[in-house]
Amino acid sequence: MLLRAALTSLRRGETLAAEPVSASAEVSLKHLAAYNAVCGFGLRDALPLTYPHVLGFPLQMKLMSGAGFPFPLPGLVHVANRITQSRPLTLDETLEITVSARALRPHPQGAQVDVVTSVSGVWEGVSTYLRRTGGSSSAGELERPVGSAVWKVPADIGRRYGAASGDRNPIHLHPLSAKLFGFQRAIAHGMWTKARCLAALEGRLPEAVTVDVRFKKPLLIPGRVEFSASEGAHGWEFAVWGKGPHLVGSTT
Repeated sequence: MLLRAALTSLRRGETLAAEPVSASAEVSLKHLAAYNAVCGFGLRDALPLTYPHVLGFPLQMKLMSGAGFPFPLPGLVHVANRITQSRPLTLDETLEITVSARALRPHPQGAQVDVVTSVSGVWEGVSTYLRRTGGSSSAGELERPVGSAVWKVPADIGRRYGAASGDRNPIHLHPLSAKLFGFQRAIAHGMWTKARCLAALEGRLPEAVTVDVRFKKPLLIPGRVEFSASEGAHGWEFAVWGKGPHLVGSTT
């Protein structure tokens, strides 16, 4: 997979011609238990809201490393993720997964595209990826929320989540491999951070829900961060902060 990713380095990002890819999947209880353990979920019949993203990851990589995807994979930044489900999926279902790409568009720092994973007509995940080519962020300063919990993120969380999710990007696995890509240390997966937040809210979200997050500063590991969550009239607002924001999210 890493070799295929490296071979995409000469892409210029001018057109989007990726064809959707599909497959069926069944849930392995052993795999689900390993994923739940590393993210903090309890084991139950209903799948964690973020778990179908992991089941669709091989198809996502197949599509993104294919000829019709506009961006090279090295240096691609996962900047946002939105998950919508109309009902929980369960571990005894055979799942029909389709991955497609859409909405190639400009960004102040380059260009971005959405990779969409659809599962059995009841779950959809939209991951937005940014290809940086220059410019600067126009985002304003965020106000730090009051933390409700302190999390100590261990140095091996990238390797553990990589083993459970299949996402073994070198920036997450070891300080030396992360330094090759410009990071001081390895960084936590954004989707692990999102899953960890939802595990903290487990049992408090409706069965039909949308969870939207923006990934901000990389979370260097090991690290110490504050998790905050507050419920309002329209859903939850939550965030993960260290010296600055790592993730901000909301539910509806």
